[in-house]
Amino acid sequence: MATEQNTKQVFMPEALTHPVFKVVAEVADEMGVKAYAVGGFVRDFILYRPCKDIDIVVVGKGIEVALNVAAKLGDRKVNVYKTFGTAQVVYEDYDIEFVGARKESYNRESRKPVVEDGTLEDDQKRRDFTINALAISLNKENYGLLLDPFGGMQDIEDKIIRTPLDPDITYSDDPLRMMRAIRFASQLDFQIEAKSFESIIRNKERIEIISKERIAEELNKIILSDIPSIGFSLLFDCGLLHLIFPEMVKLQGVETINGMSHKDNFYHTLQVLDNLALRSKDLWLRWAAVLHDIAKPATKRFDTKVGWTFHGHEDKGARMVPKIFAELKLPLNEKMRYVQKMVQLHLRPIVLAQETVTDSAIRRLLVDAGDDIDDLMLLCQADVTTKDWNKQKKYLKNFELVKQKLKEVEEKDSLRNWQPPITGQDIMECFGIGPSLQVGIIKDAIREAILEGIIPNQREAAYGFMLERGKEMGLNPKQK
Repeated sequence: MATEQNTKQVFMPEALTHPVFKVVAEVADEMGVKAYAVGGFVRDFILYRPCKDIDIVVVGKGIEVALNVAAKLGDRKVNVYKTFGTAQVVYEDYDIEFVGARKESYNRESRKPVVEDGTLEDDQKRRDFTINALAISLNKENYGLLLDPFGGMQDIEDKIIRTPLDPDITYSDDPLRMMRAIRFASQLDFQIEAKSFESIIRNKERIEIISKERIAEELNKIILSDIPSIGFSLLFDCGLLHLIFPEMVKLQGVETINGMSHKDNFYHTLQVLDNLALRSKDLWLRWAAVLHDIAKPATKRFDTKVGWTFHGHEDKGARMVPKIFAELKLPLNEKMRYVQKMVQLHLRPIVLAQETVTDSAIRRLLVDAGDDIDDLMLLCQADVTTKDWNKQKKYLKNFELVKQKLKEVEEKDSLRNWQPPITGQDIMECFGIGPSLQVGIIKDAIREAILEGIIPNQREAAYGFMLERGKEMGLNPKQK
């Protein structure tokens, strides 16, 4: 970073190494307009974070600049959004968006602003946070000059999330910014300025005008951050979580009867999520961590002999997953079914790690988990949050035994994504019968025989077993 002598102006030409910036600079000078790289690209350069999205603000006609830049880049396709006054150009693997500098005013019942042409300063004022209000000039006269009217550079140094204007105005105008503040705090491990966080608490009810889809998008980014518990703790502390995800809030708290207490399942869930984040970047596996104990409040019981129990919370939790996904506008497809399966099965490896592991139990787990068995084991290991080092060491050692057993049984029996070697159609054709209870009984008997190790997972052995079971039931095979 070079600084002009005897001035406070800071130049950052090293941020502008991508060839598109030179082209934008040429076009802007030819058209006699001011152009700037702004926002996330500048912030992420300073933070040494990769960024493939470049936002260009033009004081004038942003769409015209985009069209001319695209032509100079080799007649690139331009996506124009006249309603918003923006244009998008994809060049190499960068997404470049052009917009005219603007100022905004808001109606209280909507986050859609009334937009007017404005100056660069107007455009910077409308930004959500000071760290996103940084701009670098692309014009020849001051190429690389950093424009930082709100102290965003200092806030990056101090690791602070702060709004350029009064936070009550910023958050009330566009309540999604409250989620974004928490998301940036979680992603960057920054602190939200106290004044700003107090404003989020005051304005939290305004989140109701934001679509569930936009909220889910921010929630997913929080879940994908390196330490997602930071974001969830902030969401809980400011009261936003109570409004957007009340089922998770119900996990919080400890109840004590007769001197016996259960753990706080909210903070346990956050620990599981953080543990898993160290091992996997998969969004949906992380969602499984968020939801693995979601039914504990509904299944909580106190027994005078054994204390607190949560019997069946894995089954009830799996049944809750579709409703939660629907409420949060998350996809109701194979992603949801994957999370549902992880919640349903999350206790199985833990139970195996506590008991003598039988081949039969391993076979059943392999059949039920299929190709997701490795993900399930990651989730279950993350679920070990005991502070007792001896217990933790014992659990993890037993998990290794379970994993070894899984490998051995899979190599021997090939049960991952298991399909029965004998189908219902095979049974009907063999005995000359139609769909009936008898067909189901024989199918179940074959499945159990394979899982118990009575017969190998092979068609010939299963066919012979089918004939024997049919004979016991008074069925005779058709003559061929």
